[in-house]
Amino acid sequence: MIPTEDASARKREIEEKLKQEQETLSFIRENLEKSDQLTKGMVSILSSFESRLMQLENSIIPVHKQTENLQRLQENVDKTLSCMDHVISYYHVAKDTDRIIREGPTGRLDEYLACIAKIQKAVEYFQDNNPDSPELNTVKARFEKGKELLEAEFRSLLTRYSKPVPPILILDAISVDDELEVQEDVVLEHLPEAVLQDIICIAGWLVEYGRNQDFMNVYFQIRSNQLDRSIKGLKDHFRKNSASSGILYSPAVQTKRKDTPTKKAPKRPVYIPGTIRKAQNLLKQYSQHGLDGKKGGSNLTPLEGYDHDLRVKHLSDALTEKHGAAAGKDDVLDIEIDSYIHCISAFVKLAQSEYALLAEIIPEHHQKKTFDSLIQEALDNLMLEGDNIVSAARRAIMRHDYSAVLTIFPILRHLKLNKSEFDSTLQGTAASTKNKLPTLITSMETIGAKALEEFADSIKNDPDKEYNMPKDGTVHELTSNAILFLQQLLDFHETAGAMLASQETSSSASSYTSEFNKRLLSTYICKVLGNLQLNLLSKSKVYEDSALSAIFLHNNYNYILKSLEKSELIQLVTVTQKKAESSYRELIEQQIQMYKSSWVKVTEHLTDRNMPVFQPGTKLKDKERQVIKDKFKGFNDGLEELCKIQKGWAIPDKEQRDFIRQSQKKVVSDAYRAFLQRCANISFTKNPEKYHKYRAEEVEEMIERLFDTSA
Repeated sequence: MIPTEDASARKREIEEKLKQEQETLSFIRENLEKSDQLTKGMVSILSSFESRLMQLENSIIPVHKQTENLQRLQENVDKTLSCMDHVISYYHVAKDTDRIIREGPTGRLDEYLACIAKIQKAVEYFQDNNPDSPELNTVKARFEKGKELLEAEFRSLLTRYSKPVPPILILDAISVDDELEVQEDVVLEHLPEAVLQDIICIAGWLVEYGRNQDFMNVYFQIRSNQLDRSIKGLKDHFRKNSASSGILYSPAVQTKRKDTPTKKAPKRPVYIPGTIRKAQNLLKQYSQHGLDGKKGGSNLTPLEGYDHDLRVKHLSDALTEKHGAAAGKDDVLDIEIDSYIHCISAFVKLAQSEYALLAEIIPEHHQKKTFDSLIQEALDNLMLEGDNIVSAARRAIMRHDYSAVLTIFPILRHLKLNKSEFDSTLQGTAASTKNKLPTLITSMETIGAKALEEFADSIKNDPDKEYNMPKDGTVHELTSNAILFLQQLLDFHETAGAMLASQETSSSASSYTSEFNKRLLSTYICKVLGNLQLNLLSKSKVYEDSALSAIFLHNNYNYILKSLEKSELIQLVTVTQKKAESSYRELIEQQIQMYKSSWVKVTEHLTDRNMPVFQPGTKLKDKERQVIKDKFKGFNDGLEELCKIQKGWAIPDKEQRDFIRQSQKKVVSDAYRAFLQRCANISFTKNPEKYHKYRAEEVEEMIERLFDTSA
């Protein structure tokens, strides 16, 4: 049971809490009442505000709509006025642009094009809105006039500023300095930059708005003329400079001009003027005239070991007499050949430059066709000149002047070296254009191969004319000409080999390799040498004296061998004839032995044959004395006769001449000394000086003077 005091305390605590809760409840009621009052006041205010807003809206919306309509009307009025101004401006375009159009675009292209644009818009407006109006015809006529003047300006700018490229610049462009590690490309500026930009601008307008391609025809005609004039100018430059100074600056000649700091060297040393002329002179003398019979001998190129002092004078006289008048023509030919070679290189470089210029002006889909037309005149002229060279060579070959093929070699080699670049430049042109160079190359190869074959046949069939034989047994003109011709082939061995290969029809020739061409050329050279050997052997029979015949063959064989070795022709020969060198040495030795046999009729008198057998101190019989006298007389007469005859013979090779002299001197001298020793104690005559005319030393001196026309 809870104590009474605790219960009282508990009761008091509860009552106090109840009192507090009642106070809190009373506070909440008061606040709720205030909140309700505030809410009612707010609702009243909002209702009043809503009412006022509705009144305001009902008043403003009509005003707003009216204002919006007014603004729309204002905009329409402004637009109408603007359109009216725009339309009215089209009616004034012709008048506003009249002065500028009449004065043309020169000097103010941008302003002129702006006027053309206005006229073009007026044309479009009238076509769309009033196609029957007279104003349409007016602006159309003005537009056409403006277009015509633009086309005229295009032509005028091209004509006025298109100039032939100076030859000096062309030569710089086609040359290259091997001493420079980094090459500087020579830029060929055909038009001033400002003019070029105007031309590009006009061309662009004509393509986009003019709808006229006539300007492309104008372009290729003007630029084609300048391209052709540039090449002709280079040609004239060569003729003038070569004629005055003989100095040619070119990719074919390793010389440098004094008037340029570029120090250009040859791009490809394809041809040096004058190197072929000497061969042509000598070959022409043989093929067209032959020797005149007044002076025996031949035209020899200098060879180490050959003593030309024996024959230089009359050879020089013969050349001067026969070719002095022709020298001028040969110089001209050299210039023409070198000029043509340069013009080929110049055409490629100029054509490339022209295409670069054209690509900036002509629309892409018209570039190839326009370029094809542009280069036709210059290309046709080059091909025509090449055809003329082929025709001249063909006519010369018909006259048996095989030296003409020598003019084709440098040209053909240059054409083939440049063919890939040529083809690349003409890429995209018509097939007929691209085939022009290959056709010319084929023509040159065909005529060249024909000349080579006919030359080989001419060597074989050269007639054995007595008046055409050297009186002293020296090298025949046929030999020197043949060797000279072959030496020229060595300089152009790749071209000559390809020439011969071009005529092959066998399956082995289907793929022309360098080695195949080399073997063909080696076979050809061996054929010429074989024909020459057979002809020389036949010619040697013209001589009545077998010893002179042997000297003649010896000189020719020795000259052939020395020429082959000196010019490195022997390396080509040994491709197919491994023992060619030893074969010629055997032939030379055979002829030396044949010559030595001519002295048997002299030395046979010094032998013991028919020599009387006697004892020292015994007296010889008359018959025995006569035998000894006859031996002395036979030796003396034979020695004198041979020395007199053979002194006029010639062995140009000093080494061979000395060898044969020494060899023969030893044989005769030894036999003569032995004979004198046997007859030393024999009394066979009262006048020994009559028979013993020469001492052994004198005999040697006489033999030492053999083959010496100056003695």
